[in-house]
Amino acid sequence: MDKSVMVVGIDDSDHSLYALEWTLEHFFSTAPGKSPFKLVVVHAKPSATTAVGLTGPGAAEVLPYVERDLKIIAARVMEKSKEICAAKSVKDVIVEAVEGDPRNALCDAVDKHNATVLVVGSHGYGAIKRAVLGSVSDYCAHHAHCSVLIVKKPRKTAH
Repeated sequence: MDKSVMVVGIDDSDHSLYALEWTLEHFFSTAPGKSPFKLVVVHAKPSATTAVGLTGPGAAEVLPYVERDLKIIAARVMEKSKEICAAKSVKDVIVEAVEGDPRNALCDAVDKHNATVLVVGSHGYGAIKRAVLGSVSDYCAHHAHCSVLIVKKPRKTAH
């Protein structure tokens, strides 16, 4: 019997790496190979033009540097996610980077891999920042063709 696919969306935030760790602990910590899921970790890398939002004079000079930095960040994020998986003894994992808006890229990854679950972290933005930036988790919850699990990093309590 084929395993169901679980896609975990990651970026370079602590929130998404926490969501990956949480997912591994809760769904993959049983005896190796016994999880009911096949794991696909997806990093959505924005394009240089969307990351900068620049057009017009001067944009052409800046974009190659932004693109280089985005590639470095993507490589670092993917390496970190592989390290997290290895530390949790999860070897059967696909880690991929796709270019595009994370909201669309994650929904596309769900369709591509025929996933039954999409896991995303929650940045915990306030209402204004969420309205301006758009919540990836909120978008995916409404548009992904599967169940969506939003993992929230616990708040640090002052003692």
